[in-house]
Amino acid sequence: MSLETDLLLDRRRLKRRLFYWRSFAVLAVLAAVLVALRGSGDLRFVGSHVARLTVSGVITADRKLDREVAKVADDARARALLVLIDSPGGSVAGGQALHNAIALVAAKKPVVVVMGGTAASAGYMIAVPAARIFAQESTLTGSIGVLLETGDISGLLKSVGVNVEPLVSGPLKDQPSFVKPLSAEGRQVLQGLVTDMYDQFVDMVAQGRHMEVARVRELADGRPYTGRQALKLGLVDAFGGEQDARQWLAQEKGVSADLPVEDVASGSYASRALSTSLGLLLTELWKSVLSQGVILDGAQVVWQRFSN
Repeated sequence: MSLETDLLLDRRRLKRRLFYWRSFAVLAVLAAVLVALRGSGDLRFVGSHVARLTVSGVITADRKLDREVAKVADDARARALLVLIDSPGGSVAGGQALHNAIALVAAKKPVVVVMGGTAASAGYMIAVPAARIFAQESTLTGSIGVLLETGDISGLLKSVGVNVEPLVSGPLKDQPSFVKPLSAEGRQVLQGLVTDMYDQFVDMVAQGRHMEVARVRELADGRPYTGRQALKLGLVDAFGGEQDARQWLAQEKGVSADLPVEDVASGSYASRALSTSLGLLLTELWKSVLSQGVILDGAQVVWQRFSN
């Protein structure tokens, strides 16, 4: 083979390699641009659709999720919001924030809720802004109320010879505390906090379900209701699932049942909620036992399961 032929072959190999590397570089840059646009919310792949929010497990504060839900209100592509709930409840702050985000959407476009096995306490709180609530006959819902729990291990500490003497700036700074009994004044103050949060919950239900506050209070003694009981009491509107919700949107709101569904947030909300709640629980326990932190953010709106 001549030298000229060898040079020609080498040039072809070099060009081939350059072509591959240039193609790879272009694709890498394109991928980076797409990711950046997607992250900024400027990229839209889907046209008209029904936005779907799935809430499962314990509800905790999730600002990213709240922002994503609120964006649906101003997204012209989203014709409606479908909320699927299977949750026993969660924190007051987390439930209230998600309720408010859903309410923003409900003020501008149809919102419909489909309840799974459980949609109680904060799980019910986030449902009430919807124009229509579907449940199963056996769904456990309601449980309208607020729970704030504390403990007292002072007797145990005394039995093992441990004496705790906290230094506080005021008589209520260490209420509640795991190392001393709750004082009468502390109990009164904390009950006032629970009552105020309960009143907020009742107002949300009354506004969302178009019920008198007095009527909501009659139902809001903390008990859960089955879907069948809740329907009779006006806490839900009908029995059905996701398909029934889509049919209702089509018949009552003109939102075609053929529109595709786009999930509001990527990833598993259940896993984020679980990890977040576990992290908060460990943090607050550490603060409470060792540094006498007051668990004011520990108020929960959760369905309390019956135990033997």
